[in-house]
Amino acid sequence: MHPGEFVPKVRMTFNTLEDAAKFYKDYAKAAGFSTRVWSTNKKENEIKNQLITCSKEGKWKSKISSTEKTNPSASLNCLARIYIHILKNVGVWIISKVVLHHSHSCCPNQAEMLKQYRELSMSVCRTIENNEEAGIRPGKTYQSFVAAAGGHHELNFIEKDVRNYITREVKNVSELDDAKEFGKYLLRMKKKNQIFFFELELEDDQLIKLAFWADARSRAVCEYFGDVISFDTTYNTNRYNLVCNSFVGVNHHSQSTLLG
Repeated sequence: MHPGEFVPKVRMTFNTLEDAAKFYKDYAKAAGFSTRVWSTNKKENEIKNQLITCSKEGKWKSKISSTEKTNPSASLNCLARIYIHILKNVGVWIISKVVLHHSHSCCPNQAEMLKQYRELSMSVCRTIENNEEAGIRPGKTYQSFVAAAGGHHELNFIEKDVRNYITREVKNVSELDDAKEFGKYLLRMKKKNQIFFFELELEDDQLIKLAFWADARSRAVCEYFGDVISFDTTYNTNRYNLVCNSFVGVNHHSQSTLLG
């Protein structure tokens, strides 16, 4: 739609809050800016009013000097906004305040590349998943989309969206599945070599509580260089909140060697 056809006005009414938000979002896309919910007020767990602003609303102080910045500040204290509230005893939502002026230029022709409007189609997602499984790097995957579309400007997403999808969806295996797969991996290693040793303890919900393993080489090395052992707790993983510890010895060349 053309932004002039459906400009927000005071006393406009909508059946639902979602309808009002969608109306402003559609207007914003046509006008060349993106939106965000700035504040929501509730009473007895029900939304009574909401402030939706331009995404460049607000101020923040950067620790980087202006001469060193490579990108402009995302927030420009833009005052463009609408304020909507529900009418009592009527059940409809009404716009009670509108500010149309922006403190920055808007680019309708580039609106689709704003973060709020970028999206990956189902076919694109399937291709990303297949390529990730085949070991193709995200950058190569994105360039294949660029080549197929005939240029960057023909796509409504960027390489960062591809990488975010891989992190968020493709690699988002549940902790429970991880625990099961890890247990299967330890059993496979034991089957390959009976000297491989492991202990795995699970919580009541079948998540990993603790695990220890040492392969054949580490066990053999420990017999020779296990007089002094360093228990290193430097490493940890935030995802599972489990500390990863290594048992390290020193061989006859004064080199560190992993014991388990």
